[in-house]
Amino acid sequence: YLNCPFDREQYAIFYQALIEAQSVPLQRFEETRWFESCLPIEELARRGVDTMRYGPMKPVGLVDPRTGREPYAAVQLRQENLMADAYSLVGFQNHLRYGEQARVLRLIPGMENAEFLQFGQIHRNTYICSPRVLRPTMQMRERPDVFFAGQITGVEGYVESVAMGWLAGVNAARLATGQMLVEAPPRSATGALARYVANAETKNFQPVNITFALLHPLDEQDGRRFRRKRDRHQFQVDLALKEWNAWLQEAKHWVTALEATP
Repeated sequence: YLNCPFDREQYAIFYQALIEAQSVPLQRFEETRWFESCLPIEELARRGVDTMRYGPMKPVGLVDPRTGREPYAAVQLRQENLMADAYSLVGFQNHLRYGEQARVLRLIPGMENAEFLQFGQIHRNTYICSPRVLRPTMQMRERPDVFFAGQITGVEGYVESVAMGWLAGVNAARLATGQMLVEAPPRSATGALARYVANAETKNFQPVNITFALLHPLDEQDGRRFRRKRDRHQFQVDLALKEWNAWLQEAKHWVTALEATP
């Protein structure tokens, strides 16, 4: 990564230019229902002058070697090729006109003369209202022979999408071979995601990434044992791994039994 540090004045100029920049007009069929965990940068700016500094421009831990201090804000550039001559801006998805993007982004310190290979854009997430139609096995409630996998189930992120695809694939194979379908262990991340998409409130259902808030809650006694959040989270991870490993060992017996069946 490369870090582009802002002082207070530079940030104020950038912020003002961003909130005044022109966006691409929405089509009649488009709704402005943003995914809260992946908001366009201009939408973050509209929510408050400091919102970006607590989001993608958060400077915590990024010490400027010239000053020995954290900057007021920072933009991170992620290397995109082996030649290290192409970088992307982390967390800067947007819906601005291309000309406006060039004007505003060149206000980032160090990017005054940047050449833009591709401008940013937002993408549409398509997902079903899983709590209405899916079981934790990723099969439809009304059509048990139909499975949904990946992002369309209502999860966000590569790993999360793979996890739901894996669970759907396992159960589709088990259904095809006449075996009982399985649910992922409730304390595991995979189990937590499956539980969420199958049982969340339907009115405001939105895709989620995995977080500790989704994991199976600790009982009251275990919760009181840990004063620090870090220790509590580590205990949750240990419980999840223990339950997951036991579940996988049991799964091996399922496979062995299947192979032994004539």
